[in-house]
Amino acid sequence: MSEANLYETAKPIATANATYPMVPLSEVIDHRKEFIAIDDLESYKRCRVQLHAQGIVLRDVIKGAEIKTKKQQVCRSGEFLVAEIDAKIGGFGIVPDDLDGAVVSSHYFLFQVKEGRLDKRFLDFFIRTPAFRDQVTAQGSTNYAAIRPYEVLSYQIPLPPIAEQRRIVARVEELAGKVEEARGLRSQTIKEVETLWQSNLVSVFSKIAIDCQSETFGKICDVVRGGSPRPAGNPLYYGGSIPFLKVGDLTRDETKYVSNYTETIKEAGLYKSRYIEPNTLMLTNSGATLGVPKICPFGTCFNDGIQAFLNIPNDIFPEYLYYFFLSKTQWFREWAARGQGQPNLNTEMVKKMEFPYPPLPEQRRIVAYLDDLQAKIDALKRLQAETGKELNALLPSILDKAFKGEL
Repeated sequence: MSEANLYETAKPIATANATYPMVPLSEVIDHRKEFIAIDDLESYKRCRVQLHAQGIVLRDVIKGAEIKTKKQQVCRSGEFLVAEIDAKIGGFGIVPDDLDGAVVSSHYFLFQVKEGRLDKRFLDFFIRTPAFRDQVTAQGSTNYAAIRPYEVLSYQIPLPPIAEQRRIVARVEELAGKVEEARGLRSQTIKEVETLWQSNLVSVFSKIAIDCQSETFGKICDVVRGGSPRPAGNPLYYGGSIPFLKVGDLTRDETKYVSNYTETIKEAGLYKSRYIEPNTLMLTNSGATLGVPKICPFGTCFNDGIQAFLNIPNDIFPEYLYYFFLSKTQWFREWAARGQGQPNLNTEMVKKMEFPYPPLPEQRRIVAYLDDLQAKIDALKRLQAETGKELNALLPSILDKAFKGEL
């Protein structure tokens, strides 16, 4: 039986809709198979279909000589592009205007939209709904991920008159615009909160510096770097019971304490690294998280991308120093941006850094104040995160109503 006959006889999975008739996609789109021969001397745009119905973006622009498969399909703006293998995880979308003329391999299917019957924007919104996604995942063998063009043509879509489609599209775009506006306001609020937090930190330590003496880290404690057993992953050193911290374990977030580690070493590795006792203050000296302070609540070894502060006097509260380094976040970022290549904050630089040195009771008061302020900011961020989840749920809800004829 031909594919044309197969999609006609395939049993579609329809979505109940009392308002709009359901029709197979074969009535409103056509499978287009047209291949070109790649010229080694020409340059070509290639598409990348994002998963979970997130659209189609530019993959790259390369010379034809770098494309191994010399027979490729040419995409046209507004066509429905479906990935043979990834369709069941949302690998499909409408070709955007800026990718008109881009090429894809035979592992993709291109479908022309019959514009007199189906608005391509209407299709674009429908393919993002669970009603469509469920049809894609339901058909075919569960052990075989790939789909065929006739299956795509058998999927069903609610089909109001073209004028009604355009009205629905306009209404969805209007509401989606409001959602994006709210998302932008939420993002701006989070940025303002983070700026306020950093501003308060800087202000607190600037005022303290006026009223008390300063001291350098090199004079009040030992600043040391860790070490890594070499070669990395050597079973002689790695895979034991001793925690081993790497730069990536000191995450740039609002928590004071190291919460996790991703690697361990054996006792043999102790001689190639450095061990610290619980509740030691640490600071990253390289990488994307340069200048991140943390207090480690457990005994651990650590690599040379991290510095530790040992033998801190009893009249210095480690949490106070944690907040001092946190107040330097912007300074660290600006310093790293000025450097060439991979920035590295060496121990000699840290030893020369000065910090305000008030009496211990004042340090505790400052920490209590900043803890309280941090808790309030965390609560605001949590509220914003919950709002973000609600915003993320709005568009699917809007689309659901749209295709039920409720907009």
